[in-house]
Amino acid sequence: MATLKGQNLRIFTEADSELTVIGMATNCTITLQNNTDDSSTKDDVGMASKPVTTSKSWSVQVESLSVVDAAAMLTAIKSKTPFSLVWDETGTTDNQTSQKATFARGGQAFLNDVNLTFNDRENSAKQLQFSGSGGISTVPSAYTTEVISVGSYTKGQFVRLFLGSDNTTAPAKVIAAAKQLSLHVSMQLENATTKDTTGDWEIQEPVALSYDITTNALVRSGDSITSQVQAQALSDIQTIYEDGTPVKWVIANVSGANQRTKGTVIASGSCVLQTLTINAQNRANATYTAQLQGYGEYTVAA
Repeated sequence: MATLKGQNLRIFTEADSELTVIGMATNCTITLQNNTDDSSTKDDVGMASKPVTTSKSWSVQVESLSVVDAAAMLTAIKSKTPFSLVWDETGTTDNQTSQKATFARGGQAFLNDVNLTFNDRENSAKQLQFSGSGGISTVPSAYTTEVISVGSYTKGQFVRLFLGSDNTTAPAKVIAAAKQLSLHVSMQLENATTKDTTGDWEIQEPVALSYDITTNALVRSGDSITSQVQAQALSDIQTIYEDGTPVKWVIANVSGANQRTKGTVIASGSCVLQTLTINAQNRANATYTAQLQGYGEYTVAA
């Protein structure tokens, strides 16, 4: 009997009877959950567990390369509106065309977690999490499929974090010697099901949005924690920490000498430097990790 290594399952968003695949996918996970409660009582002696289904829920996680659509993802989660989501087996060019397999399913889901990672000279990546709201159903055969072309892809994107000196000064100072940068946005959801919907699909409602930024960089003498190197304005990360007040931030593509010239802005806002960790190992590069907590709304570039 022939054995296939696996099926090419992919995640699609749906609009106007067209499916758009989440491209560059490296992994997708669909979790279907029966939430149970133990209905056993004092009259049941010993290990007499009697689980009953109280509700059903589902979620989808996608990991993919390339974050050229970072602004679109940040706009999508900020909208706080549900998406029509479909999963199906794929085929043809680049495994991006829906096959309408018998197990293809779809439903409404909130994009409730976005994590964008920009690593210099390495693969940039994004992790998305969708939380289902309401039931899932068989995908109708009337759907058409929009194939997303892979196109050209560079191994990494030069994206840097720029900070201001306070919450009014425009972010002009770049984090230098940066090795890694991540922007994580999470939406808190609340279960809106009631006693009248026992055993049925959970309904989710958005409550609040929060975000944080993590950057990791080398600590080099006169480079990372002072304010200027070779006439380049750099973020004085220790001073920002010591002040303990919000500062403006921008995440943008960069170019020029040492990749420090601000180009296309992806997103901006205000933040508080929450944690600064400086690590100096024997006979190894000294590094620091800065954890910045979002303050108020963020703005996505048009």
